[in-house]
Amino acid sequence: MHPRHLLAAVGIVAIWGFNFVVIKLGMRDLPPLLLCALRFSLAALPAVFFVKRPNVPFSMVLSYGLVMFGVQFAFLFGGMHLGVSAGLASLSLQLQSFMTIGLAAWLLGERPTRFQIGGAVLAFSGIALVAANLGGDVSARGLLAVLLAALAWACGNLLSKRMGKVNMFALVIWGSLVVPIPMFALSLLVEGPARITEGIAGVGWNTVAALAYLVYPTTLLGFAVWNRLLALYPAASIAPLTLLVPVFGMASSVVALGEELQPWKLAAFVLVILGLGVNLFGAKLLLRLQGVRP
Repeated sequence: MHPRHLLAAVGIVAIWGFNFVVIKLGMRDLPPLLLCALRFSLAALPAVFFVKRPNVPFSMVLSYGLVMFGVQFAFLFGGMHLGVSAGLASLSLQLQSFMTIGLAAWLLGERPTRFQIGGAVLAFSGIALVAANLGGDVSARGLLAVLLAALAWACGNLLSKRMGKVNMFALVIWGSLVVPIPMFALSLLVEGPARITEGIAGVGWNTVAALAYLVYPTTLLGFAVWNRLLALYPAASIAPLTLLVPVFGMASSVVALGEELQPWKLAAFVLVILGLGVNLFGAKLLLRLQGVRP
């Protein structure tokens, strides 16, 4: 990979990792569902007028947008609001990889490899360690919500697989378009007019900057660059870099938010990253050890 492209890829991963800190900052003024609704409103508009709709039925775009963006981020923002730290949210969300494998085995009949199963055991052991340390910066309800967000991401992956080859940047913009109306309605129902009014009235420049970060670098720039890199290089060369998302997520939460990095968090981090590594590289590493070219 060209050094410039590698730098761009790492930069986007860093943006996605720091995204969890920004979510926490944005929720200091705005309730989570309202923040989510505003994020996807700005991600869709005005970009939707300049980007052609993906060449798939609109029903598929609708399903993808509601599940991948609406359900996933409602649970993620809600989970973080309920007491999951930014660093642990960035780590727990990575279970989507193994949930995708499990759903593909259940619904599509795809048989997981021994490395995928072994990786899943390691990663879920890490999350079990998080669950064993409930309290402080992780609550039971919050952790459950984040895990449901990971499940929604996994369902979104299957919907994307069903679409086949599609322009992901266009899919992100048009998928974002279907989120605001149901999300604003859910915010009104759950958070209530008084909390919404209070949140909007209390918005400061920090919240405006946080919202802008969630929309432009994280969503639009991030997916545009990532889509371009996937067009230039094999997915196997690009996808492993997402292992760095929780690295940046946990590191930035310690630096920016002052979150404590207890030994059990480090152990959970190692287990989840090791599990993801086994899933991605286990088969290739075994072949290399056996002297076989992957």
